[in-house]
This record gives sequence, structure tokens and C-alpha cells, in this order.
Amino acid sequence: MTSQINPLAPSHDFAPTDRPILLVDDDPALLMLLRKSLGLQGHSALSAQSGEAAIALAKKVNPTLIILDVSMPGLNGFEICEHLKQNDDTCKIPIMFLSGSQIFEDKLMGLKLGAVDFISKPVEFQELNARVGTQLKLRRIQVRLEALHERTESLLLNVLPRSVADRLRNGECEIVDRFPEATILFCDLVGFTPMAAQMDPVRLVALLNSVFSEIDCLVEKHGLEKIKTIGDAYMAASGVPDWNPDHARAMANFALELRYEMVRVEREIPIRFRIGIHSGEVVAGIIGTKRFSFDLWGDTVNTASRMESSCAPMHIHVSSETRALLGDNYEFTPRGKIFIRGKGMFETYYLNRKVIGQPRSLPPHHQCPGFQQRLPDKQFSTDS
Repeated sequence: MTSQINPLAPSHDFAPTDRPILLVDDDPALLMLLRKSLGLQGHSALSAQSGEAAIALAKKVNPTLIILDVSMPGLNGFEICEHLKQNDDTCKIPIMFLSGSQIFEDKLMGLKLGAVDFISKPVEFQELNARVGTQLKLRRIQVRLEALHERTESLLLNVLPRSVADRLRNGECEIVDRFPEATILFCDLVGFTPMAAQMDPVRLVALLNSVFSEIDCLVEKHGLEKIKTIGDAYMAASGVPDWNPDHARAMANFALELRYEMVRVEREIPIRFRIGIHSGEVVAGIIGTKRFSFDLWGDTVNTASRMESSCAPMHIHVSSETRALLGDNYEFTPRGKIFIRGKGMFETYYLNRKVIGQPRSLPPHHQCPGFQQRLPDKQFSTDS
């Protein structure tokens, strides 16, 4: 049966391997025979009698296969093929040539242009059906491989920053870089141990997933890089692995928005955080050969962690180095010199708010759905 398909229907009407075959020939009698032969095999088909019409249909319908006559009025088959292969929307569609010519050079030309097969006229329909069946099987395999590649790519980018993943794909085996300037943040859930004792484990994991998913969204919004989660702690970096001259300000804006969200949510569920930030030199790279991860090392990382652990709940604790980078655009409360384990007496500040300008607004797809839409509804208490 031949399909009565509207050639103007959008391409999403068809699954990748269920889309019709496009027949291109200036001979209407041959087109009718081809459609009948393919219809008996259960294939739907569309037809075009000119190169221009073929190109338009290919872009609109994205057929699963194109059977294309070499000798066409106006644009010939080779020119049509070349045009389709140069277009991102049609370049992957397999093309089979029909030709009454037995000249070897013509076949060679078609194969060089990217054709997958060459069928001679007059058409032997049993041969045609066999060759079409083979190409459709190969097309289904190709679609499955492309889907698998997309899933693999998505998983890789969930583990590694894009620029690091690209370097691995390009053959680099050891990736270790030194960054003279970056800003590191640690965020820790206050009172997690007693909370864990009070909550059902499944609900506790759901809570952490909800909170960390929201932080992930804010990290993406502000152009930062999530490094890892450690239990109830979250580590993020700005200026690594892709340099950002405003790394400290990007991190400060993120921390302020995160605190705002947490204060808003605390009215419903008492989730409280400590946030610590420090800026300086870091070393970044990939460690291990199995389940490898992108990680950061150095005194800057250790100091940022100490800033978090010595912070009061629902405050943003920043070092003097980060304070200097932020300048007068933000309001701070000095803490004076406090003892930081491993550092001794250290000048630190609480970041209060931004006083000059506002973080630029972002497109709707970057906006986060909000903690309250994600969090479990069961109440619990935390220690401060």
C-alpha cells in the first residue's frame, strides 16, 4: 500500500525509521511503478519530479531514504545530492542513485558524493526491494547508534566539564592545569546528623536530591562549575576550567541568590546552610582510571572549606582575598581576625548584599523552579 502522506506535514509526524522514502525522477510512469513496488513491501513513499521539489521535500519531511535519478532536468542527481549533503538538516539521509548509464565514472562520482548505493535502469524491482531493505536496516542501526552516542555524551557531560570532555576525546590522557586565580565555594547543610536520625532514609535522600538539584540549577544560571557533593556538602568553582575574569563576582551573586532561596524556604522547612568562599590559585584535573572525576586541589580549596566550617548558619563567610576582588560593589560585615584551622589568625568577612547593580536577568529556560516545588512536605528540626 502506498501512503497518502501530506508532503507539507512536519517531520515530527514520523519516527526516524518510519518516515517515508523519497523518490526523485522526472518520469511519472517510473515513479508510479516504484511507489507500487515499495508499497507492496510495506514502505510509504513520496515523490518529486524536479531537483528543487526534491530538496524542499527532503528538508520538510526528512525521509528515511532517498532514491534519486541521476539524469534530471535542471539540477541533475549529482547536484541534488551535493546540495543535500552540504545541508545540516539533510546530510545524514542515505541516498541511492538510479541511472541508465553504465559508465564507471558516474558510479564513482555518486559514491564520492556520499551515495550509499547505485541501481541501474531498467529497474529490476526484486533487486530494488532487496537493496532498499538493506539500507533501511542500516538506517535503523545508525539511528540506534546515534541515540546511544547522545546518551553517552549526556552522561559524560554530567561527569566532566565540556572543555575537559573535549580534551579527553581529542586524545589527552593526563589533564592537570594550574589556575592562578579562581574562586571556590563550599556549602554545608546545618544539623544534618540529627536530621538524618529523625527522617526516613528515603525522604532524607529525596530532600538532599531536591536541594542539590536546585543548587545545580543556580550553578548553571551563574556560569559556575559544580565540582562534587560530599555527603551534605556541595562544592562549586568559578573560573575553572574555563577562565572568567569576574570569577569572584559570579560566585558572590550565586551565593547571595542561594541564601535568598534558603531564607524563603526556611519559613516552610527549616533547612539551613553555611557557605564559605575563598579565592586564589588552584590545581585542577582528572584523577583515576575508573569512575574518574574532575577535581581541585590546593590551599585555596582547603581554605574555602575552613571558611564554611567556621561560618554562622545562613551566612556567607568570605576571605580577605575574595573581599578584595569584590571591591565596593558589595556590603560586608568584618569579623576581624579569627582562628582558622591550618591557617592561624585570618581576616574574614560576612557577605551581606550587593549594593551596586543587579545580576543580569537570564532567559526563562535558565530560571529555576524553586525549592518549595521540589522539597518533601514533611517537617523536621535541625540544630544550629
